[in-house]
Amino acid sequence: MLSTGLPHGAVPRLERPGPLRDRVYEALLELITTRALQPGQHLVESELAGHLGVSRQPVREALQRLNTEGWVDLRPAQGAFVHEPTEEEADQLLTVRTLLEAEAARLAASNAGSEGVRALEEILVEGLKAVEADDVDAAVVLNARFHAKVMELAGNAVLAELAAQVDRRVRWYYTPVARQRGEQSWIEHRELIAAIAARDEQSATRLMREHTEHTRRSYHAREDS
Repeated sequence: MLSTGLPHGAVPRLERPGPLRDRVYEALLELITTRALQPGQHLVESELAGHLGVSRQPVREALQRLNTEGWVDLRPAQGAFVHEPTEEEADQLLTVRTLLEAEAARLAASNAGSEGVRALEEILVEGLKAVEADDVDAAVVLNARFHAKVMELAGNAVLAELAAQVDRRVRWYYTPVARQRGEQSWIEHRELIAAIAARDEQSATRLMREHTEHTRRSYHAREDS
């Protein structure tokens, strides 16, 4: 365990090319999204710079940007801390997610062909394997991939753009409940695939709404479980 609390191997490699500050920003955002950096954790510029192999300046710039976007809190005389989302923040975000995803499911049922359905089924198989192996990180990634594919099959660029704006925060909130949701989440995915394959827009909408609501309720109940 590193001094900033990063699990061994969690620090992503900075891809080249591209402005260094942007690459540092993406690396830190990924660490926050996956909760390698936990909500409330103190972020020390010098330590983060050392882990990423960069100077403190791009780290400072990245933290300022993350603060503007609500991922990091900068406290006077204390430093930077990973933002701790309130229950209200989570509820608002996950409620908006339900609206976007339900419409995406309806459009996917209207537009998706056999190839699109097959792609969803392939993700389903991998997701069930991840759950069986208790690989939470893989399950979170595959869950995001599944929902992104449904959004792609919806064929609405504006809807996809709006969904992309909340995607990372959805992953942030989903990670703590991924194990709790477990296989049930993927059973719900299977039912949704069946509705899309049957071109049943009404059922697809209902199933996706129920599915995302289950995740929202699981997040709020996580401390009681």
